[in-house]
Amino acid sequence: MNKIKNILVLTVLSIILYSCGDNSNGIPVDDFDHEAQALIDNDSLTTFLKNYYFDTSVDSIKPLVSGKTALFGDAKLKTMDVKENDIDYKMYVYVIEQGAPTPTKGFPTVVDSILSNYQVWNINKTDSISLIETGTKPFWWNLAPTTTGAPNPIRGWTYGFTNFKGGKNITNNGPITYENFGKGILFIPSGLAYRNSGSQTIAGNQNLMFYVSLFDLVEDTDHDNDGKPSIQEDADGDGDPRNDFS
Repeated sequence: MNKIKNILVLTVLSIILYSCGDNSNGIPVDDFDHEAQALIDNDSLTTFLKNYYFDTSVDSIKPLVSGKTALFGDAKLKTMDVKENDIDYKMYVYVIEQGAPTPTKGFPTVVDSILSNYQVWNINKTDSISLIETGTKPFWWNLAPTTTGAPNPIRGWTYGFTNFKGGKNITNNGPITYENFGKGILFIPSGLAYRNSGSQTIAGNQNLMFYVSLFDLVEDTDHDNDGKPSIQEDADGDGDPRNDFS
């Protein structure tokens, strides 16, 4: 009798656990409070930006010292208000060089393909930073969420790179070389990065800092090769062309 009772208890517990983890369609439910995390992330980023400055002598950020202007009050720092999945986020972009190629190329849209390089750091809760990875060479990325071709970066890149211009290719019988390209620093909240799930090398709810360079871009990228720039496509009329092709 006790054996049967135990089996029944285990069965009920299994049903409860399964119900909590999935919805009626069998899809896992994400009950994480992303809106609350967005507020936490912005508080952390704001504190960090108030405690660091950009050192022009080494093109790098450093802990704030007397006589220097904190990043938060630096005229080169831009605040971007971004809405993703009905959540309001704030990310920050420090423009070291906007980029001024000849002939001038425009800014990439949120669906263009770009040639860039990067270095990524954790922004720790102790207001310190730690290096995660340095790109070994420039790489082509799709800012749009396509399923083919170049890889897709995190959402923070999609928005952040629109602040820079590509450079001029001056390669001459040697390594690919650009001049007058855009470069800067992206301060990205976890909600526009790897969210609460994290990645192999990045913890969940981790704010990130990227040093980036924009060497080149494909203006008016046409991901589905239909003769119409992807930025002009919005088949479902929701104002977001990123979800209208794959």
